[in-house]
Amino acid sequence: MLIVMGYMHVDPADLTQFLDDLKTLAVGTRKRAGNISYDAALDDPKSGRLLISERWVDQAALSAHLGATDTLAFISRWSGRIKGDVWKYDASNARDLMDC
Repeated sequence: MLIVMGYMHVDPADLTQFLDDLKTLAVGTRKRAGNISYDAALDDPKSGRLLISERWVDQAALSAHLGATDTLAFISRWSGRIKGDVWKYDASNARDLMDC
């Protein structure tokens, strides 16, 4: 499993439009083969900081998402207007929170 996690920054003046566009993207993304979860949470509206969290079954699924027409259109629309500090992690020992 791959975990994508980090922060995205958008100008607070663009925040409403960004969230609307991201919500539209998320609806389709959550239906993609290999997607486990795809979420964003507004962390600080004053600075435009969002927490990004995604889980994918493997790199092929993530790559398919990154190459999808709607994802590419989203990136093109927001390129230069967002900053990201988002990382990809390999997870090979996923288990319930309470398991040792």
